[in-house]
Amino acid sequence: MQKKKLRFPGGLLKAFTMSYDDGVEQDVRLIEIMRRYGVKGTFNINAGLFAKEGVRYPEGQVHRRMDKASIIKAYEGDDIEVAVHAYTHPFLESVPTASAMYDVICDRAALEDTFGCIIRGMAYPYGTYNDNVCDILRLAGIAYSRTTETRLNFDIPKDWLKMGATCHHNNPKLMDLADEFLNTAPTDRKDGYLFYLWGHAYEFEGNDNWNVIEEFLEKIGNRDDIWYATNIEVYDYVKAYEALEFSVDMKIVHNPSSIDVWTLIDKDVVHIPAGKTVRI
Repeated sequence: MQKKKLRFPGGLLKAFTMSYDDGVEQDVRLIEIMRRYGVKGTFNINAGLFAKEGVRYPEGQVHRRMDKASIIKAYEGDDIEVAVHAYTHPFLESVPTASAMYDVICDRAALEDTFGCIIRGMAYPYGTYNDNVCDILRLAGIAYSRTTETRLNFDIPKDWLKMGATCHHNNPKLMDLADEFLNTAPTDRKDGYLFYLWGHAYEFEGNDNWNVIEEFLEKIGNRDDIWYATNIEVYDYVKAYEALEFSVDMKIVHNPSSIDVWTLIDKDVVHIPAGKTVRI
C-alpha cells in the first residue's frame, strides 16, 4: 500500500509561522522586521483593551497598547492575521462559563467589525485553559487556539484548540532549533515540518534584545524552501490536506476543498488542485 505524507504549497517540506500577543506599539517595529525577511504571522488582540486615542504612557512603561486607529493601521496587509485574545484578557478557566463565552464572542465580534473579515483564530490569555474553555471556543466558531506550551519540535498540531508552539523567542535553544529546522533533509517517512514561534513584541524593548528577532528572522526568512504563512493559513491548509479523498488503491485522489494541496505519495510529490480529481 502506498503512503501519503503532507507537503506544503509548492510541495515544500517546511513551513514557518509566528504569533504575537496584546496589540502593543512594538508590534509595528516587529512587523517591519517580518516584512524585511518575507515572514508572515498572526497578532492576537484584546478589543476591549484598546488604548484611548491620544493616550500618553508614563516614561519607561514598556507594555503600551495601541488605540483603535493605530491597531487598524498596524495590521493592514494579507501577510498579517488578526486573531482573538479575549475581550478583557481574563483567565478564561477561572470565570463563569457564560462570562468566558461573552469575552471570547465580544472580542471576535469587535475585531471582525474593526477589520471587516471573518476571524477564527485565537491565543489563550496567559496561555491557560481547560476542557470547558475548549468547548466554549468550539461553540464560538474558533478554529484554533495557541497555548504557551513549548514543544521544541516541528510537529503539525493534532489538537488545534490546544496548540503549542515550537518555542518562545527567549528560549535559549532558539537558534539551535533554527539550525535543526533548516538542516532537516527531505524524507518520505515524515509529514511536513512546522516551526511555530511566539511571544510579545514589548519583550524585545523590555529586555533590550531586538537583535534576537532580527538575527533569527534573517536566518530563517527569505528562503525558497520554506512556506511562510499566518496561523489560519496553516490551519486551513492542513484541514484541506486531511479532507483529500482517495480511492481504495490510492491511484485516484479528489480534493473537495477550495485550496490547492500537495502530498507525497511514496517518493513522488503530487499536486491536487482545488476541486479537482487526479490520477496518480
